[in-house]
Amino acid sequence: MALFTGLADAELAELADRFELGALHSGRAIPAGTINSNFELTTERGRWFLRVNEGKSLADVAWEAQLVAALAARGVATPAPIAARDGLSYAPLPGTDKWVSVFPWRPGRHLATAEITPALAGLLGAALARLHLVGLELPASWRRRSIYDHDHLVARHAGFAGSSDPALARAIAVLGEELALAGDAAAVRAAASHGIIHGDLFRDNVLWDVGRLVAILDFEQASGGSFAYDLAVCINDWCWSRAVQIDTIAAMLAGYERVRPLTSGDRAALPIEVRAAAARFTITRITDVYLARVDNPEKDFRAFLARCDAWRGTALGQLSSLL
Repeated sequence: MALFTGLADAELAELADRFELGALHSGRAIPAGTINSNFELTTERGRWFLRVNEGKSLADVAWEAQLVAALAARGVATPAPIAARDGLSYAPLPGTDKWVSVFPWRPGRHLATAEITPALAGLLGAALARLHLVGLELPASWRRRSIYDHDHLVARHAGFAGSSDPALARAIAVLGEELALAGDAAAVRAAASHGIIHGDLFRDNVLWDVGRLVAILDFEQASGGSFAYDLAVCINDWCWSRAVQIDTIAAMLAGYERVRPLTSGDRAALPIEVRAAAARFTITRITDVYLARVDNPEKDFRAFLARCDAWRGTALGQLSSLL
């Protein structure tokens, strides 16, 4: 975990004023970011989550703010961004080219792998389905292209495929085969339902409070995309504990379908997408963590390579039996 941008109390007070949060009582950095710098503020108006958007253009920050506000207004469990004094849902960080977003604080915590039960997985599935349905109400022009599409992942893989590092040898071979399979299945993947997807709905992007899902967070990887792929990302994170947890997958799918039934295209695509999602996160953890020499054991690429192996084995048949 990293804090990329430090902010002193005077800077936090200035930002609190810009967003009309009232006088700053306290502020602290939250050591939980891997992409952005995050802070908890307490002011005379309450508690707030302040995010310094690292490495994002103004267009990216504005798009995400617009999307999250629209989702929240339509009942998705996500806190809407706070408008600054000028009416915009973001503000420049003085002296930098970075932008700041502020959200109401939502009490809750992230679940550990051992805490995930089929019942909670069902609630997560239902929440994802609601997000998908609400996203269909939004303009199709909002469905920006994902930066992690198939061509991008192929290019990333090509960037390290010639490595002589023995730790990568097997991953290079497996990922090459998985990318080829995903490419060959392009027509099946395209036939699934598409709309706005979260794209990164891991456990650390959901807050829970006494068995209740209270917030879906971090839409910075949201884009247009396949609903089956979005569900596959969740399956790979929420339904894994040293091995695929089929009962948890069954509960997640049941929860999803209580809100939005899967189409035949979704069902055909899901066995492909669980493999594609496992490969995607293996690749990005190799490039962004392992090769970048970032010390973050929680993002070891081998954890997702193990998922690739599982889907290449009997787990895929078990998943298919649920569809």
